[in-house]
Amino acid sequence: MDELKHIPVLKDAVLHCFKDINRLILDATFGGGGHTTALLEQNKHIHIIGLDTDPDAISRAEGIRDKFLHRFQFFHCNFSYLKLLCRKFDGILMDLGVSSFQLDQAQRGFSFQHDGPLDMRMNPHEGMSAKIFLETGSEQELIRAIRDFGEEPQWRSVVKQILSLRHSTSFETTFDLVNFLLEYTSLRRSKKPGIHPATRVFQGIRIYVNQELDHLQSGLKQAFECLNPNGILVVITFHSLEDRIVKQFFNEKCGKSLHCLDAEPRQFKQSQASLVFKKPIVADDNEISSNPRSRSAKFRALRKNS
Repeated sequence: MDELKHIPVLKDAVLHCFKDINRLILDATFGGGGHTTALLEQNKHIHIIGLDTDPDAISRAEGIRDKFLHRFQFFHCNFSYLKLLCRKFDGILMDLGVSSFQLDQAQRGFSFQHDGPLDMRMNPHEGMSAKIFLETGSEQELIRAIRDFGEEPQWRSVVKQILSLRHSTSFETTFDLVNFLLEYTSLRRSKKPGIHPATRVFQGIRIYVNQELDHLQSGLKQAFECLNPNGILVVITFHSLEDRIVKQFFNEKCGKSLHCLDAEPRQFKQSQASLVFKKPIVADDNEISSNPRSRSAKFRALRKNS
């Protein structure tokens, strides 16, 4: 059942990027193990270490370990702790965002399409749930989540109504939040074809409660440090905030200055890496039709200097 649901995004691009690696690869966002399985099947010589903060990934990892034995090892942790592995890698993959497993399980509270407890934590045993955040978050914290992380144009209406009505409103389930947004905020008048009005609010809250962007910035730095010379770092992003951080990090490692005024000549730092592709790879029409989640994916790859 899980295997039918899980389709790894941009799998062919991942396989192509790592095709010449014959030693150790890190799958820093193991998820359903789709990329890991494909890589292990493509190359009989590589070993892979997988990481994931989701406790549900442990059982999926056991199935892959049973199949590939000593060629695969799994650790239950966030990729922002990958430096603690004390290993050097020839390739590192970071496939960001929420997995299909998490979206499809109503009890995880990630999706506005399934009614379940309003949780949204990647690891439900750590941190603060979305329910608690909505009930206790300050005005500035709500603004940061909904305006900055969700990039919701009508954030003022959403924040105002949450603060005004949260003591008399129940935020127990995902549908409680959806119904609240549609009834009490201006989102009910902003429906666009194919986009649910609650999409950006759910995204912003999820990013906030999981501290996703902080983990990403830390994880990128550690990943680059843990790459061997000529090693390749691949990152797949699904929204503009993630991609902006990754693009900026890659440009910085390639020696491009990030803080120049337009009127000043461009300054360059010493290059530590090079881009594998000048522009990000995106899914073609065939992949999008078979896996709609790939529609917003951007694939960037960086090679560390020798």
